[in-house]
Amino acid sequence: MLNNTFRLRFVSLLPLLCLFVCVASTARAGGPVVWETNSREELLRGEARGVSVTDTGALMLAPRFAQLFDTEQAYVWSTAADERGNVYLGTGHDGRIFRVAADGKGALLYDAAELDVTALVVGRDGALYAGTSPDGKVYRIGTDGRAAEYFDPPDKYIWSLAVLADGALAVGTGDTGKLYRVRAAAAKPEESLLIDVNETHVISLAVDKQGQLIAGTDPGGLVLRVSPEGKAFALFDSPLRELHALSIAADNSIYALALSDAASRGSAPSGGATTVTTSAGSGAVSGTVVTSSVVEEGGQPSPFAAAQQPAARSRNELANARSAVFRILPDGGTDVLWSSSSVTAFAVAPAPQGGVLIGTSDKGRIYAVTDDGRDTLLLQSTEDQISSFVVRGREAFAASSNQGKLFRFAAEPVAEGTYESPVRDAKVVASWGRIWWRGTGAVELQTRTGNTERPDMTWSEWSAPYRDPAGAAVTSPRARFIQWRAVLRAPASGASATATGAGGETRIEDVSVAYLPRNVAPEILSITTLPTGVALLPAIQIQTDPNLEASGLDASLIGPVPQVPARRAFQRGAVALQWQAEDRNGDTLEYAVYYRAQSETAFHLLKEKLRDNFHTVDGAALGDGRYIFKVVATDAPENSVGAALYGERISEPVEVDNTAPTVRASGEATVSGERVRVGFVVEDARGRVRRADVSVDGGAWRAVFPEDGIADSPRETFALDLPLTGAGEHTISLRGFDASGNVGSARVLVRR
Repeated sequence: MLNNTFRLRFVSLLPLLCLFVCVASTARAGGPVVWETNSREELLRGEARGVSVTDTGALMLAPRFAQLFDTEQAYVWSTAADERGNVYLGTGHDGRIFRVAADGKGALLYDAAELDVTALVVGRDGALYAGTSPDGKVYRIGTDGRAAEYFDPPDKYIWSLAVLADGALAVGTGDTGKLYRVRAAAAKPEESLLIDVNETHVISLAVDKQGQLIAGTDPGGLVLRVSPEGKAFALFDSPLRELHALSIAADNSIYALALSDAASRGSAPSGGATTVTTSAGSGAVSGTVVTSSVVEEGGQPSPFAAAQQPAARSRNELANARSAVFRILPDGGTDVLWSSSSVTAFAVAPAPQGGVLIGTSDKGRIYAVTDDGRDTLLLQSTEDQISSFVVRGREAFAASSNQGKLFRFAAEPVAEGTYESPVRDAKVVASWGRIWWRGTGAVELQTRTGNTERPDMTWSEWSAPYRDPAGAAVTSPRARFIQWRAVLRAPASGASATATGAGGETRIEDVSVAYLPRNVAPEILSITTLPTGVALLPAIQIQTDPNLEASGLDASLIGPVPQVPARRAFQRGAVALQWQAEDRNGDTLEYAVYYRAQSETAFHLLKEKLRDNFHTVDGAALGDGRYIFKVVATDAPENSVGAALYGERISEPVEVDNTAPTVRASGEATVSGERVRVGFVVEDARGRVRRADVSVDGGAWRAVFPEDGIADSPRETFALDLPLTGAGEHTISLRGFDASGNVGSARVLVRR
């Protein structure tokens, strides 16, 4: 990635490709359907504003998340915080640095000559150090706001900065993958190459609790521990290519965020960002730098720690991972805390009471993940990407991109949050039944409906609130699509536990909506006739539980119903019909097959109550002629008496020919030495002669051609010149076939 395209830290917003996990329970396909939203995967497809989604699929009020400052820049690539409570934001593509004070007031601090400020760190002296790209430089901005060039390496990019134990500045660069150490001196800073890591880029840097320098690389995906003497030791070799961000936990564990090649090369987000490229040597290099800052304070409980939950994820999940977060333990062990095949993460920071915060390009969402790998959607921002974190004790900040803003978390939950579900497609216009859920606290639901796939001005307004979890009738108008919205409110001050639920929390889960799709007539999409003589026979079916139908359960809930195709077999004169049918309600269908001669007007029933989509007709029972077949489908098995609907389709004319062609010898056979000349005539009364074979003295049949070279007419003549072996009587046999597979034969006896 970094070898060929300029690494700008943009949002890689991709749709969440999680499957729509929804259990639809039905007594019958033609009966009521219950849409149950009871899985976390489906809830993540919705829109959460001020609402968290737990790993068990419950909705709760999220921590307060308020916009603190708008840089009016597209991207925030880097962040840092000082001991005075100031937060610094490095932006692109105007290369500006903003300082946001503890009271939330922000202002431009410095405007660099380069396009992007890709790294920030506060030094031991309180000064801010900023790394820029491309044609990277490091600037020192003093507490008085004065800026000066501090270090100008020959490298193209400054990706990462860190303050070493002795106060020196570590500088990670690209596209030559070097680490520099820069010390302040009286005259000018003293710089030296700490190590060439033999990688293209040193993307991320951190310093652990013991003062050791930790570096993340690209494209090897290595986490290195670098000694003051410049000796590198590989702590971890990631299966993904880019170690995008590093952060140190309170127990000295290392959280390492890695990106796959696909995520590193990610396309421009839907919000409108575009990739900016700059030539670097012989090619273009792209960049995506994100940093996180942690400033420690005296330990008070934090609202950002996720609840303790079991079992870290397996590394086997990483085969198709787009991004992943690893935890490197102090003893050298490594756990996979989080991974996703569809979501790109860009920021990581430790939660003060354990676990980790992960910022993503998935609707600008922040996930809280425990150290045993269970994740909660903590909140969803208004921007496309969460690109960086700053954590200061109980206080946490998140920087976004597209648009570049700074947000602040608060300890208490929001007073009110809303959640909009994914849209449910009933496939046809439906009548709505009841809506019910499980929950505690001040919760109300609303619904809206429409006939376009996405809600727009043509949809109904949100309904009046439903407040009874036990159920209420949906008042939205009939339509094909439906959506529900949950409004959660914090309990009023002094509210009793009985009124608000256990612990006083507001919570909702397992939302269900019942509806009855309008019955739609089945359709016969096509009818196919197989060649005459090819019969379709039922395949051997796997036995199902005879009690299943009586139970009223959908058979698919017990297990997949095998669909075994029909067997093909030869049957003289057989006419096999096969059809494709569709029922938009998913009803079980029954079929009836009718026929009529082409010269007739009325159809006659051949077979009814068929469940298979094929039927074989005995042509001998119909007699020779051209026939038209009709297939009628009904959804009666799944609908009440009088409510069944029908659909039908008529076939093309089908020729039924049961009469064999006649074969006779023509003229006298002429023997000349070891050869014989003999003639035959083959005639078919209804169709055409298709082919003929000859056999001498009961030997193998061999194909022969008529005198005109092509068997394509009702009458064909054959003049054969055949070898004879030995003296005595010889039998010449000829068989002729018509287009329907009927066969006739004749023989001639000759002497030699």
